[in-house]
Amino acid sequence: MIGNFIGVLFDGIAYGALLFLISVGLSVTMGMMNFVNLAHGAFAMVGGYVCVSLLSRLGLPFLATLPLAFIAAAVVGLVLERSLYRQLYKATHLDQVLFSIGLTFMAVAGATFLFGPTQQPVHLPDWLRGQVHVLGLDLGAYRLFLIAVVVLVTLGLYLLIERTRFGAQIRASVDNQTAAEGLGINVSRVFSLTFALGSGLAGLGGGLGIDVLGLDPSFPIKYMVYFLLVVAVGGAGSIKGPLIAALILGVFDVAGKYYVPEVGAFVIYTLMVVLLILFPFGLVRRKA
Repeated sequence: MIGNFIGVLFDGIAYGALLFLISVGLSVTMGMMNFVNLAHGAFAMVGGYVCVSLLSRLGLPFLATLPLAFIAAAVVGLVLERSLYRQLYKATHLDQVLFSIGLTFMAVAGATFLFGPTQQPVHLPDWLRGQVHVLGLDLGAYRLFLIAVVVLVTLGLYLLIERTRFGAQIRASVDNQTAAEGLGINVSRVFSLTFALGSGLAGLGGGLGIDVLGLDPSFPIKYMVYFLLVVAVGGAGSIKGPLIAALILGVFDVAGKYYVPEVGAFVIYTLMVVLLILFPFGLVRRKA
């Protein structure tokens, strides 16, 4: 009984860590750049398809495909931000929602045309398969690897935002664009790089999550609500809030599907309602 509980808890943490990795970029764009980007899942899908293509067609090692998935999604995000997204920064949130949901449907149609409607297989290396014996427990090797990657990415992202000159430029540009430009900060470039970073993190999460979440053209629509839940419950514009929210939602989602499968996904939505009533502005609010 205790072993099953720890196993469910571990799987929930791994699932939550993956949700955080994909959702943190959406938290940045919504909270810092004030842009409602419902097409965020499409960037994760780009990373996933890049990873699968490099694995199956070019035979690259799995670890080598992950940074390339990040770069590919970041480049796509940068191009779209420069050409399309920046035209809507001052538009209403309704316009942003309509634009980004339309972009999502275009991504779904494009992926279906290029790769077909079926699930994409992923072949993990032998050292990521099977179980690892830790403190008397058998834990999934891939999920341990997933948690380790997310811990490193989270630390790196925190240091980037809070401890570097570029992070200070991001915070200054978000809080007061006019003052930031007066100080010589290229706000346009900062926003472009920030959007590319968020897109790249989504692409990395999409590549890492193929074995857990699956990958097919409906991916951006299927998981759109989950990414929004993480940001809404955790608080847009922060790192700590979405991390806590993703772990809570991941654990409860896995536990709900394991212990009460007849209820299934309704557990996570019930939890969302309770958390939003208790914390209407999110678990952690970004300091202005």
